[in-house]
Amino acid sequence: MSLFAFGPSRGPRWQIGLQAGLGISVPIAVMTLAGQPVLGHIAASGAFTVLFAGTSPIVERARILPFVAAGLLVSAALGAAVAHSPLLVAIGVVVIAVVSAALAFGFRLGPPGPLFFVLIFGVTTTVIPATGLSPVVHLGALAAGCLFSYLVAVSALVLPAVRAKHSRPLRELLPGPAWDADARMLVLRVVIVAVLGSLLGTILDPGRGYWIVGAAVAVIGVAATRRLAMQRAVHRLLGTVVGTGVYALLVLLHPAGLWLALLLGVLQFAIEMVVVRHYALALALITPLVLLLLGAATGGAADPALALERVVDTLAGAALGALSGLLHPRAEPDD
Repeated sequence: MSLFAFGPSRGPRWQIGLQAGLGISVPIAVMTLAGQPVLGHIAASGAFTVLFAGTSPIVERARILPFVAAGLLVSAALGAAVAHSPLLVAIGVVVIAVVSAALAFGFRLGPPGPLFFVLIFGVTTTVIPATGLSPVVHLGALAAGCLFSYLVAVSALVLPAVRAKHSRPLRELLPGPAWDADARMLVLRVVIVAVLGSLLGTILDPGRGYWIVGAAVAVIGVAATRRLAMQRAVHRLLGTVVGTGVYALLVLLHPAGLWLALLLGVLQFAIEMVVVRHYALALALITPLVLLLLGAATGGAADPALALERVVDTLAGAALGALSGLLHPRAEPDD
């Protein structure tokens, strides 16, 4: 995972890139035209649904993605329930990180692992107090976004040739629950970084704990070793710093409405094209996307101070994730 070279290609990515781009841009565009842009920004988070099982055939993704959507909605529901209590938010981010990690690793969900469940929890705890929306409305918008993204992802099933392809049974697609030594180690690392990250967030600002924990979980990934943990930490930090600069440039354009919908769709498409080949470059695009979406969903203007906070939070989370990699034995082949 070199900073100066792309990893090997793992097959065409334009399909999932297009699905993710449409999943994030169409809800924003439609709801902006309907006079409810904030609901569109919330629904756009449903695009996280299609980021999973990207290499699986469509007939198999059709079976896997509903479980992903359900996990996102449960994470958001917990976030909505505790949004007005900083203490419960701090506890909740630990619960979501640990439970989602245990399920993702125990059922071999694959990349991106538990990251987006943590992120959707944190976004919900930020958006609801900022907008004053009721939890029911917030969850309804998110559910609509998840459903739309799912329909986009499986739309090719209208073709008989696609439907005719064989799908493995669900118990083979999501085998488990079973936790081998590697899975147990990954869950243990998530437990440690979630607790420490949440405590650190409580000291800095209760609203920032989820970003610290998310950064640490992203560094852990789904198959980290000592060496890979450090590499991902470097990519995470540098990618976020560059992404913060990109965000600062984009906010000068004051993107909003349909222009924001198009911009976020393009960013999401680009992310999916590069994420499996160059993690730092992907983070340089993910950071402005999340910051722009979060700012729009909370109804506030773009805030350079928020970007600086995210760099600090990412540094803390990346350090936690990398240090937790020391729990892996030195004798591992990848080291």
